[in-house]
Amino acid sequence: MGIRILRLWRLARTDFRVLWHALRHPDRPRWLWPVMAALALYAVWPFDPISVLVPAIGLLDDVVVIALAVHWLLKLLPSHVLRAAQQRAGIAPRA
Repeated sequence: MGIRILRLWRLARTDFRVLWHALRHPDRPRWLWPVMAALALYAVWPFDPISVLVPAIGLLDDVVVIALAVHWLLKLLPSHVLRAAQQRAGIAPRA
């Protein structure tokens, strides 16, 4: 399980860097900032039904949900914005 969490962390860290550069791109989609604001609100929201039901995984589920959401958002970006963000982040584009 530790290796899977490490892989998720590496992927999420890379995705967050690319998303940061995509947010700063002049051609970014108009929906990107509001969606990121909603994701940030989810991250700091004090009530989490999963952590109420299973307290041991409360923080872990938030990390996984946010990492998957960011990865999904990158797939929705226009290809030229994604390529430029990856280039600015120093990351080779994914196939």
